[in-house]
Amino acid sequence: MVFPAGGRGGGPGGPDRGGARSEAPTVVMRPALTGGRSLVPAQGGPVEVPALAWSGAEWEDAYQRVRLSGRAYVWLNLVEQRLRSLVDEVLHPIYAPAHGEDWVTAAAGPAGEEWAHRAGAVREVSRRKGYLLDPADDDPLVFLTLPQLRELMVQHWPCFEPYLADRREIELALDELEVARHVVSRNRVLTPTVLAQAERASARLLALLDGGAGAVPADVVESLVAGRYADVVAVHPDRVRLQRDLPVEDLLDGARRLDALGIGLGMLCQNYTGKRLVRLATEGCRVRLLFLNPASSAVRRRERELGLGRGELGRSIQMNILHVRRVRAALRDQGGFEIRVFDETPRFTAYLVEGVPAGAPAPGGRRQTRDLGVVQPYLRRARGMESPALVLRGGAGQEPGGTDAGLLEVYREEFEGVWADSRPVS
Repeated sequence: MVFPAGGRGGGPGGPDRGGARSEAPTVVMRPALTGGRSLVPAQGGPVEVPALAWSGAEWEDAYQRVRLSGRAYVWLNLVEQRLRSLVDEVLHPIYAPAHGEDWVTAAAGPAGEEWAHRAGAVREVSRRKGYLLDPADDDPLVFLTLPQLRELMVQHWPCFEPYLADRREIELALDELEVARHVVSRNRVLTPTVLAQAERASARLLALLDGGAGAVPADVVESLVAGRYADVVAVHPDRVRLQRDLPVEDLLDGARRLDALGIGLGMLCQNYTGKRLVRLATEGCRVRLLFLNPASSAVRRRERELGLGRGELGRSIQMNILHVRRVRAALRDQGGFEIRVFDETPRFTAYLVEGVPAGAPAPGGRRQTRDLGVVQPYLRRARGMESPALVLRGGAGQEPGGTDAGLLEVYREEFEGVWADSRPVS
């Protein structure tokens, strides 16, 4: 309520009783969208009134909440779709012939009759108001929540047991998702720890629901949005942060081909043991390694750029070449492990990994469903450890049958060009 500037009314107890009111009434002005605060005239002078606009810090906090909740929502949405499909495939042939459209209510039984009827009521309201935009959504399962889908599966576990590997693991994964599901559904603050736990549980659950061998991408969010960035799925400011999110073990896990190009290939030679490299090659991975020739003039130019002593970088390259030569000597089939040197000015370092095709098991039971690449440009005054790193995933986010090649194919062509002009190391 806004009172006149002269006081709180003109009654007997008011300050202006018995006299005429000379001041104009106070006018409250709307807060300016650009000013942040507005002034309200008052008897004692201007008074600041908080504006309704968000500050920069409030916008950033809101964006951070959206980033975390959005990632969790994508995983939860995919889990719910997969579980809904599984329940439909297993229980629909059992109950639908006898109960028709009411098969979900029949499957829920007395214990779940209440929530089944509630879901049916929501379905009817959606029909009347035109909320069912896709005819495929006019299905009783669409209106069940994730816990209700879980209840159907648990109640009828003997029907699901022939298709699923481990009931206990599935229920544990669903338990881990409950916290994130409650937070996201009510738009509360989701912590990075809970998000990471939800992503791990979702990936594990999706694999279990596919019988333990699901072709689930390493990051479902990247597969949805990476097409906007020519298959770049992650950017790291340096190699330390890269290896925190993508260790070399994960990069090379299940690889059937590795093509690496760089000055000294330190990420491979210093962070992946010789025994692991021998095992990788023994399991069938074809390896081609390209080092900068330690005797070339390009090495001396690079040493001057980095402020290193003469021969310091060349000796480091020689040590890494000796390391991979020992690995090659330990192999029975040395033809699949090639080492070469090039004399051109190095422009980038790249690790291009061809993974096991989708649907084929990787060695050790793990899976890699897409080709991966890690590329770092060489900066004039920065070592490879300090250079930004791009993570590329072949075909990420691209439409099937698309003709536009991503960056991974660009760097593959560059590798092949340098390989053709290189010399083998005996």
